[in-house]
Formats: sequence, C-alpha cells, structure tokens
Amino acid sequence: MQAAIDEQRDLTQGSVYKHMIRIGIPAALGMVFNTLYNLTDNWFAGQISDVALSGLSIASIVFALFLALGMGLQSGTSAMVAADLGRKRTQQVIEWIDCSHGITWFISAVILVLGLLFADDLLGFLSEDQQIIAVAWDYTSIILFGNVFFNLTSAFAGALIAHGNTTSYRNVLVVGFFANWLLNPLFIFVFDFGVAGLAWSTLLIKMGSSLYLWRVLLKEVGVLSKPAFDWSHWQQLLTQIMPASMNMLTIIIGGFITIYFISQFGDNPVAGYSVGIRLEQLLLMPALGLNASVMALVGQNFGANQYARVKEIYAKSLKLALAISVLFVPAMIFLSPLMMTQFTDTQEIVDVGVYYLRADAFAFVGYMLLFCSNATLQAIKQPLFPLVIGVLRQMLLPIVAFYVLIEVMGFGLYAIFWAIVSIVLSSSVLALLYTRRRLNLLTDKAEK
Repeated sequence: MQAAIDEQRDLTQGSVYKHMIRIGIPAALGMVFNTLYNLTDNWFAGQISDVALSGLSIASIVFALFLALGMGLQSGTSAMVAADLGRKRTQQVIEWIDCSHGITWFISAVILVLGLLFADDLLGFLSEDQQIIAVAWDYTSIILFGNVFFNLTSAFAGALIAHGNTTSYRNVLVVGFFANWLLNPLFIFVFDFGVAGLAWSTLLIKMGSSLYLWRVLLKEVGVLSKPAFDWSHWQQLLTQIMPASMNMLTIIIGGFITIYFISQFGDNPVAGYSVGIRLEQLLLMPALGLNASVMALVGQNFGANQYARVKEIYAKSLKLALAISVLFVPAMIFLSPLMMTQFTDTQEIVDVGVYYLRADAFAFVGYMLLFCSNATLQAIKQPLFPLVIGVLRQMLLPIVAFYVLIEVMGFGLYAIFWAIVSIVLSSSVLALLYTRRRLNLLTDKAEK
C-alpha cells in the first residue's frame, strides 16, 4: 500500500496521462468552485442594494490589482519545490518552502502599504459616486489587512501541487464555497455589517484555508513550515514569482483595455462581454487543472534531469489540450444562447455575449496551448517568456489592433472579438515554437 502511495507521489515514473488526470481533475474542480465563490459574493451584494453591488465590483478590481503582486507565489513556489523533489533533496525542499513562507509575509506587507496609500485614489478613479466609493472602501480596507491569508494559501498550495497534491487545495475551495453561503448572510443580515460582511466572511475562510494547507504541508514534508530569510533562496524564488505575478497583472490591465474599447459601443455590450467572459472562464477550468498537472510533472522530471520525459509530458499535455477543446468548443458554439439567458433577459446583452462566445470558441485551443506552454516554461525555470507573451497578448497588441480597427478603419464591435481570436492564436503558436526550442536545447545539452 505504501509503495503505491510513494509511486503516485513520485512523478518521475509511471504513466504521464494517469498523473495528469489524477492531479488535474481536483485542480479543475477546485477552480470551478472558486469561480462560483466570486459569483456568490456578487449575488449577496445585489441582495443588499445596487450601490453595494457596484461597490463590490470596483473594490474587487482594485484589490485584484494589489493581489496580483502575490499571484506568482503558487507557480513560483511550485517550480522551485518540484525541481528538488525530482532530485530527492528533502532538506532543500523544506528550505524552499520556508523561504517562500517568509517571502509571503514580505509581499503581503508591501501589498498592505501600497493599498493604504493608493487604494482610495484608485476607487475614486473608477467611480465618482461617494456612496459607492465608501462601500468599496469598507470592503477593501478589511481585505487589505487580511491579504496575507490569500498569499499564504497560494504559497502552501504551490508547495503541495509540486508534490502532486491538488486534492487538498480543491478541498479548501469547495468547503470555502459552501462556508461562504453560511457566513455571508450571517455577517450581512444578522450582524448588519453590509458589504463589509462579505469581506469578513472571505477573510475567515482564507484564514481557515491557509491554516488547513499549512497542516497538510506538515504531513507532506514532516516539518512545520516557518518563515525563513535566506537572500540567495529569496533571489531565486523571486525570479520565478515576480514574472508570474506581473503576467497576472497584464491580464487584469488587459481586461481594462478591452472593456474601454467595448464601452464605446454602450453599456449593454460591456455587460454582454462581461457575462460572456465569465462563462468562458468556467469552460476553461480544465485548462487550469492541466496547468497544475504540467507544473508538477515537468518540475519534478526537470529536477531529475529526465529531459526526454519532460518533452513527453509537454507533447502529451498538448494532445490532452486538443481533446478537451474538442469537447468544450461545441458547448461554446451551440449552448451559448442557453447559458447567456441564465444571466439576463436583455436581448442586446444576450446577443453580444453569444457572439463573443462563438467567436472565441475558435481561440479555445489557443488558450489551452498557452496554458500548457506557460506551465512548462515556468516549471523549467524560464518564467520571462510567458511574461513577454502576456504583455504582447494582453496589452500591446490589443491596444494597436483595437485602435486601428475601431478608430482608424471604423469597424464595429465584433471586430474586437475577432482581433482577440487572432491575437490568442498567434500568441499560442509563438509560445509553442519557443517552448519546443527550449526543450530541444535541454535535451541537446544533456546528450553532450
């Protein structure tokens, strides 16, 4: 029995597809519940008032900007831990986890300071309504002081993913979703905290999540993780964490850019695109599961210098990505009207959302390939190229393409969606070629 457990954890041997499925399915399921968690908060805010819903919306945008600084903790920690797991260096694994723990507190302190200095101004930039700003600050101020629990959860989850354990992170996301349904009405309607109640609920859930994963990590490595400072280790971790964090920031900024251009066609198109992209995010959950499994598998085999197996993992992840696309693309094309009407009865919003989903269905495989390539590059400690692709795909190319299409050539709204498809597909091909080149260099170096 123990031998079977050890073989499951050792990702340098055994069936690649079995490992991918075992790691990927819990990760994907967890992210589904994480998305539903956010929708739950929006629903409860809407039960309070329209002002509360608007306040939560802009607060979430501002907090996401700050939290982006810590979003690379999961992938950065996973990359460093997985490599030494592959080398069977147990003490080094513990050191990476402890140093990641220490960096987490440092990054969280930076987020808190930046938030206290700039969050209020950013909220004012997003809204001129003082009521909405006040409600948004009630939420943001609480979340800022508890941002360390978000980051600890990410760091501990990254260490566990490197071990091939995505089940524990799935558990906290599933339990957190149901706990949110209990705590939100308690804080909002019983304690009368208003939107601040949503923040207190989230804060308690994230605190519990981080403590649970901390305990699971103790069982996994046999030592209780504690914050550690080792400048050499910190430097190496930060070279993995910060590019991934900046990549997440480009996604957030890219969202602003796209909405800015769509907003020129009215509020309903913005609403249609916003609902459509939420539905697309749900359909892309298998990609996030695949991302986690590739990170763990490639990381451990890269650490073990099994470069041929690393290439095999990448090749099989691409095949799995294509198989997932075959399943989900028809859903985007044929079920988009049904999905959109679950959110609104306004025909213009439905029409825009349906068109977006059907157009972006052609880019679905591109998203899948990008996830596989970026995860592979991160795992072999090459995090800068995904950042470069992110800046191009999310910011530079959209600004140029949208401006030319809309302002210069006078095309309509739907030209934006086809520009997105073209950018995603071309970026995925570029990432594919670059990743293959890096993997070939690894194998050529090993053969010499």
